[in-house]
Amino acid sequence: MSPMIVGVLGIVLLLVGMALGVWIGFAIGIAGFLGLMVIQGVGGALMVAEASPFTFITNYSFTVMPMFILMGNVIAETGIGADLYYAAHKWLGRVAGGLAIATVFAAAMFAAIVGSSTAGVIVFSRVAYPEMKRYAYDEALTAGTIVASSTLSIMIPPSISFIIYGVLTENSVGKLFIAGIIPGIIQALCYITLIYIRCRINPKLGPKGPGTTLREKVGALKNVWMMLALFLLVMGCIYTGVCTPTEAGAMGAFGAIVIAFAARRLNLKRLSNALLETGIMLGMMLFLMMATAIFMKFMAVSGIPMWLANTVTELGLSRFWILIVIIIIYLVCGTALPAMLIIILTIPIIYPVILALGYDPIWFGVLMTMMCEIGDISPPEGMICFLYSGMTNTPIITVFKGLLPFVALDFLRVAILIAFPQTALFLPSQMIR
Repeated sequence: MSPMIVGVLGIVLLLVGMALGVWIGFAIGIAGFLGLMVIQGVGGALMVAEASPFTFITNYSFTVMPMFILMGNVIAETGIGADLYYAAHKWLGRVAGGLAIATVFAAAMFAAIVGSSTAGVIVFSRVAYPEMKRYAYDEALTAGTIVASSTLSIMIPPSISFIIYGVLTENSVGKLFIAGIIPGIIQALCYITLIYIRCRINPKLGPKGPGTTLREKVGALKNVWMMLALFLLVMGCIYTGVCTPTEAGAMGAFGAIVIAFAARRLNLKRLSNALLETGIMLGMMLFLMMATAIFMKFMAVSGIPMWLANTVTELGLSRFWILIVIIIIYLVCGTALPAMLIIILTIPIIYPVILALGYDPIWFGVLMTMMCEIGDISPPEGMICFLYSGMTNTPIITVFKGLLPFVALDFLRVAILIAFPQTALFLPSQMIR
């Protein structure tokens, strides 16, 4: 049996395992190990299983992951998401659709500290949803705003998706972080513009909130500026080359702990919870990475990635249409799987094709993350949509209805990124190192 046929069967085995409910880490590792065993024998497979996972996870770039995860978990334990929302609420509540716009602003600032869309939808379902319901906001607009805004955490750094992509493809995590800033800002501004226009046309969708005094507005900022300063410090150090991403992450985690203690938001119990959650998340991710190391070795030995890259380049199709096919693949995968798993499963196969087509790997990392964002909120199986529905008792059909305008706008963002790659590449090109 040729190695390529074994490679195809290994992919089928992986998909079957996932369909049967086998935990993704085991499914990836088992498929990779069995494939290597068929191609290289038991001895060869055991040698890979012994050496590759250890070599892979001891990559220095992985040390950035626990630092940013800890920073996010510390902030999540302190209720900073509520502070961000109420500050934006005070400043924007009187605007048409003001509470929804405030949610987008707060979600963007929250994303700059916590790189998880799940955390975003949990926080703002608890904070923004009751306020928007109180002021009789349209249920579909409320759902669409909260769920779509939560995906900002995937794009705006520090993003776990960028870390995993950077490590798997050996690209600079720092450049990926910086590359996500302008697309993330564009995403937030697009959402705000959409909400404002819709609520101006139909004020019943988002009635104006109560007015506030300047003193109240300024007072609401007291719990926001420290987190904003922390983000600017961390990203500024990466951008200027003062710190590596790992050093900046450590500085951010330490700064978040100090600020939270100083603000009397963090005690030993909450710190213990944040550390425990960080350990759990990191353990899960490292196991996935170890399994991925075996599977990537299996794919390399099977020859499928290089065969696919050569075949694609020899088809005579323009690289634009090949990119469209890849985008569709990511969109479909995103409706059923979290962004992290999509990256792990597809990079060994798709990344060589991208390089063969001559696309910039940093730019593609942003595009791929953007497609994972869209998949996260697309029917029929947008995962965080069901989470929001369960938390707020909103019918899932209402959630998807509310998301349709946001998803349509997301495809416009994809078109902008493809037409103007510098929206992602300009800031990284200006980095000192």
